[in-house]
Amino acid sequence: MAFSKINRRAKIRRIRKKISGTAQLPRLTVFRSNKQIYAQLIDDSKGVTLVSASSYKNDAAHSGNKIEQAAVVGKLVAEKAIKAGIEKVVFDRNGYLYHGRVKSLADSAREGGLKF
Repeated sequence: MAFSKINRRAKIRRIRKKISGTAQLPRLTVFRSNKQIYAQLIDDSKGVTLVSASSYKNDAAHSGNKIEQAAVVGKLVAEKAIKAGIEKVVFDRNGYLYHGRVKSLADSAREGGLKF
């Protein structure tokens, strides 16, 4: 494992000690690969994914650069969450810096109606 992956795993463990999602206040977690970005609302008490959205196989999210794709995914996850009756979430950046794609996704999720 590369050094940066080990550091990120340690960050994730530190974050997860403090942050957990429930059915009323799920955890909005972000995963970004080199090509795609994924967002999920997770109920940690049951270990269930409530809502998910990604840029993978999503025609709306394939236009523009990666930051614009992340904004589309943020709006999608917010729309799905509102339909599911979820308005408030806890944001989990999953060890990534709050910058670029992660920030774009978070800002567009807020614009879509999620509160965190």
